[in-house]
Amino acid sequence: MACFLNKSIPSSLLLLIFCFISTTADLQRLRHEPSYNDDALNFLVVGDWGRKGQYNQSKVALQMGRIAEELDMAFVVSTGDNFYEDGLTGVTDPDFRQSFTNIYTSKSLKMQWYNILGNHDYRGDVEAQLDPILRSADCRWLCMRSFVVNAQVADLFFIDTTPFVDKYFTHPGGHVYDWRGVLPRKNYIQNLLKDVEFALKESTATWKVVIGHHPIRSVGQHGDTQELVEQLLPILEDNNVHLYINGHDHCLQRISSSDGQIQFLTSGGGSKAWRGEVKDDNAGEIEFYYDGQGFMSVQLTHSDVHIAFYDVFGNALHKWSAPSSNQLNWAI
Repeated sequence: MACFLNKSIPSSLLLLIFCFISTTADLQRLRHEPSYNDDALNFLVVGDWGRKGQYNQSKVALQMGRIAEELDMAFVVSTGDNFYEDGLTGVTDPDFRQSFTNIYTSKSLKMQWYNILGNHDYRGDVEAQLDPILRSADCRWLCMRSFVVNAQVADLFFIDTTPFVDKYFTHPGGHVYDWRGVLPRKNYIQNLLKDVEFALKESTATWKVVIGHHPIRSVGQHGDTQELVEQLLPILEDNNVHLYINGHDHCLQRISSSDGQIQFLTSGGGSKAWRGEVKDDNAGEIEFYYDGQGFMSVQLTHSDVHIAFYDVFGNALHKWSAPSSNQLNWAI
């Protein structure tokens, strides 16, 4: 397929754009250069989507294309669970084409996709999604376990959250997980937390955005991920993270931390949704919850942030904005 990953730069120069940036920490870094305006960054977020167009995945994709064209998006973020039910079987699995390439066909979506792994992805050949061969099949695709994207006004920190969750190891429920590259688990998590903390401290971006598959705060079916509350959240709080974005719960939601510092944003409505389950024991303040399919847009400038959640028809269900500051007093 033809790729247009950056509106002003030809594909022959893409290696210069998506280059790795050396650092003393082990977290891999990439730079996403703006197409024309380094004072603004717009991107879409969708999660829990890969079902060959079923469960309204195709309808969500259509509306993503419309909003991407209207708001001139720079890239798409996927919050994981990219291929149901059990990830990919290998790099030649037709699900890659049937659930990704053939679904997100709008010209406005012919841009870079930054993908992380979800728990369903770990049930297949997890290294297939990480393999550069998929990028040669569809050059929009980029998936790594954990990495940082430097995008001018914002630094985006993608974190592999599935290995944090105890039950996948102690009570896998008959599922087989591909833990290659993760074991020994304790060392993997310790090193990842160390690298994330280092990268967050080093960041001087106006906005610090952290992305993981599992929620830290959620009133959806899965609720809070206690392992992340205990191990990751203190690092985010200590380093002035503004947004934590996740999937896993098949819904759209916004929760404010009790002190207003962090917004917890769920975009997990890429396909199958309507779980009909809401928890009421969350430690944050729920500002918006929608149990159906949809996606989210993020617009960042040096002065402010604008968030919008859209349903399967492209209707804006909830909008929120706030000024930038290292100690944000988030405006509802």
